[in-house]
Amino acid sequence: MIHRRVVVTGMGVISPVGGSLKESWKNIISGQSGITKLEGPNYENLPCKVAGFIKSEGSKIELSNHFSKTELKSMGAPTAYALLATKEALEDAKLSKLSEETKLHTGVAIGMGMVDLQDICDTNDALKKGYRNVSPFFVPRILPNMSAGHISIKYGLCGPNHSVSTACATGAHSIGDSFRFIRSGDADIMICGGTEACISPLSIAAFCRLRALSTSFNEYPQKASRPFDTKRDGFVMGEGTAILVLEELQHALGRQAKIYAEILGYGLSGDASHLTAPRQDGTGALLAMQRAVKDANISTTDISYINAHATSTPLGDTIEINAIRRLFHDDIKNLSVSSTKGAHGHLLGAAGNLEAIFTIKAIQEGLLPPTINLENSEDSEINFVANKVQTWNVQKKIALKNAFGFGGTNASLCIGQYS
Repeated sequence: MIHRRVVVTGMGVISPVGGSLKESWKNIISGQSGITKLEGPNYENLPCKVAGFIKSEGSKIELSNHFSKTELKSMGAPTAYALLATKEALEDAKLSKLSEETKLHTGVAIGMGMVDLQDICDTNDALKKGYRNVSPFFVPRILPNMSAGHISIKYGLCGPNHSVSTACATGAHSIGDSFRFIRSGDADIMICGGTEACISPLSIAAFCRLRALSTSFNEYPQKASRPFDTKRDGFVMGEGTAILVLEELQHALGRQAKIYAEILGYGLSGDASHLTAPRQDGTGALLAMQRAVKDANISTTDISYINAHATSTPLGDTIEINAIRRLFHDDIKNLSVSSTKGAHGHLLGAAGNLEAIFTIKAIQEGLLPPTINLENSEDSEINFVANKVQTWNVQKKIALKNAFGFGGTNASLCIGQYS
């Protein structure tokens, strides 16, 4: 069977490091952090007091400036963010105006890792005041597939309407599934990614009870997220969204579209081990990477960069490093590995897609995004692109993007320079 090739033709970003693709990438390669302190009485007694809120030019994005009150009643913040990023991605791809025929073959695959717990808490409080205080839009606001639904409806897209919710692997799975939809002929264009807006006192408290969040850098929030560093003590929760436009190659060439990169392969695996901890020997991560490489029909020697999942947890980062070592063996000396989570924190279901975009930008510009706050590496043999951007000089740029989630769900994307 001859597979159709799939390329990236548009991207949009709303993140803790910027309210657009251009701003976010600029801050990533300059090593800027978007992590700030959690303020207010509801956070005072919680062990973790840092998080990564979305920003645009240093200020919080006000959704009321972009949507009417009626619109905001019918959608949660994650959906609103996804709509804004989709608008940027479609404009970037020059697909803002689609023909009726094109709409028939354009789909959406956007998910989220967890629902907005604050919305649930507020609605529960409303119920205590009386049944009629519960919004009729409450259920649609919290359903994980509603971002995909809103986008499909807004733009009249009749291709696959798909949603993934696989914890912190959601964004990567959404891209990978969309890649397969196009490759197999189910769509010519897919709008895909993940979205997340889950920072609240309850979510911070719940992850603290799991001992998953950083608590040692509350007075120095920009230092709190530190992948691969020996002083890391947990992840920092972030919010935002990142949307990609994937397109079948001949369709893109036919309209003379700008091509950022090509999706070459997609690998999935299950740890079959533990609810929240990665498999100790790293086999789950290893299998996902191996399968992505096999699906891309390349060798590990063709890969020179990995954008790691690396959330800044003591256990998870080490396990991923060990899996990478098992896959690359002696070739690891020719490999660069970095995690941009030091700058924007962990966006849960929107992590894999945001970081995939930064991987694609690295391929496009030949610049490796740095791992900031890396002061003392636990593995001195690996180039973790510590603190400063590095040039990426190879004949053909090919990377892996890893994403792993609670429940032992793993995804790896193989992304390469288009040629």
